Amino acid sequence: MTSLETAVGQWIDADVDQSSREELRTLLSRSASDPEALAELQDRFRARLQFGTAGLRGAMGAGPNRMNRAVVIRAAKGLVDYLSAHADRPRVVVGNDARHHSREFALDTAAVATAAGAEAYLLPDPVPTPVLAYAVRALNADAGVMVTASHNPAADNGYKVYLGGRMVPDNERGVQIVPPYDAEISHMIGAAPPANLIPRAGGWIDCGEGPAGSREGVHGLIDRYLEAISAGDPPAAPIRIVHSAMHGVGGSLALSALARAGFTDVVSVAAQENPDPDFPTVAFPNPEEPGAIDMAVSLAREVDADVVITNDPDADRCAVAVPDPRTGWRMLHGDELGSVLAGEVVAAYGFFATSVVSSRQLEAIAASQGRGFVRTLTGFKWMGRVKDLAYAYEEAIGYCVRPDIVRDKDGLSTAVLVARLVSRLKAQGKTIVDLLDDLARRHGLYLTSQLSVRCTDLNEISEVMTRLRTIPPTTLADAEVVGIIDLARGWEGLPPTEGVLMTTTGNDRVVVRPSGTEPKVKCYLEVVLPVAPDASFEDLTGIRANARHRLDLIEADLNAALFGS
Repeated sequence: MTSLETAVGQWIDADVDQSSREELRTLLSRSASDPEALAELQDRFRARLQFGTAGLRGAMGAGPNRMNRAVVIRAAKGLVDYLSAHADRPRVVVGNDARHHSREFALDTAAVATAAGAEAYLLPDPVPTPVLAYAVRALNADAGVMVTASHNPAADNGYKVYLGGRMVPDNERGVQIVPPYDAEISHMIGAAPPANLIPRAGGWIDCGEGPAGSREGVHGLIDRYLEAISAGDPPAAPIRIVHSAMHGVGGSLALSALARAGFTDVVSVAAQENPDPDFPTVAFPNPEEPGAIDMAVSLAREVDADVVITNDPDADRCAVAVPDPRTGWRMLHGDELGSVLAGEVVAAYGFFATSVVSSRQLEAIAASQGRGFVRTLTGFKWMGRVKDLAYAYEEAIGYCVRPDIVRDKDGLSTAVLVARLVSRLKAQGKTIVDLLDDLARRHGLYLTSQLSVRCTDLNEISEVMTRLRTIPPTTLADAEVVGIIDLARGWEGLPPTEGVLMTTTGNDRVVVRPSGTEPKVKCYLEVVLPVAPDASFEDLTGIRANARHRLDLIEADLNAALFGS
């Protein structure tokens, strides 16, 4: 018997799920004569699915290098052991999206936590990720677990971990983990026994919308969240909204939040509004992917809408499309929406924050408002930790507009804020496009774009990054590259992270880094051009065309340098 056969047999003996055991037996039998089955089996057993700052995320399937019940049970055991080492009877709140097996993984987590002596709270099935982040703070939980793969393909699932309560300082409660928490929890997971030896028990606290008189702090949890994110002034003018939930879990709550805020003229993309873990109408359930919002935009044209608002499957992100007199209906880039929402921030004081891959414009806006500004590493796990945070966004259509309620990106509270902005502008005879032009007149034109290359072989990613560090481009769009910063060595007080930042004599900037959640190399491009304070619409149209042309040249040069194309 080979070492692989031995490892597979041991995993089968310890697996708690009958279907997973059968899946491995079938794969093992096929591997004797099928090279593809053998390669698949080897990949499933080459390592343990790594637990890091994104928690766990990967393809579903049996074996230690996949998302399955056995892996989740051991992860839950490791997490609760970590919590118990720092606090007596830790409190854990668990939620899940509508992906395949998500509820099973959430139930297993609650059962492991309860058996280990923790106080476990289980949210209704299913919920958006922002509701889980809210619940960690609202229930004063020591940790939260959200079972979701966000906008990943249908074959994937994931396991996000938040800390709160007695585990972290107040400004970090309800924020996803960062080092060293991830490594310490991962160590505990590695020390956990096989899944079949880990006790599970009932008796967790159900956070469903039960009758009045249910446990204090639990009853009406989602209602309180919706009330908090929808509170504010009534609409300044009636608007028509087209909304898509992208087959995810945000549909009904988005409509409820908008209605509570006074926006009742909302037309849903019917084919995408209800949860469907197969995501049948999109190739990838990510609003940023080409074609993903086409159905919503088509409906918006049909019903003469003022704005399209789309959430990703776990509703922590928000995409917005608007009619643009220059181009017709188009989706706003994440940096564009991030900049315009900065003027709508509820908090009267506090810091603006964004990440190293996002536009530099927010820093200029913060200075004009007399606010402090913080640039962090990529991800809300870093931005959410900023003390006295008033607003944070990242170009990947993630926005934290109410850090007093959810200290993470929240596509539902963002949807409400976008609706209010569009309504206010309509009452003034303006649009978001007008607001973008006004920002350009005040701060210059910041135009950003992203070059993203999906890799089937993860070795390609390291090869690209090595090539960039070894033979970096000397010019981009005919401008000399004058600054090359290896972010792995740290930069401006930021911890080391994988990536390279380049600047040119033309005030262009490029950041190249591997994606933290998908097998991609991502390149973040930015051009900044001066704009006169009295520039006309026609002037700005020409400047935007020049900036777009410059971005295209940078993208072509970068493609050639990194990928030889």
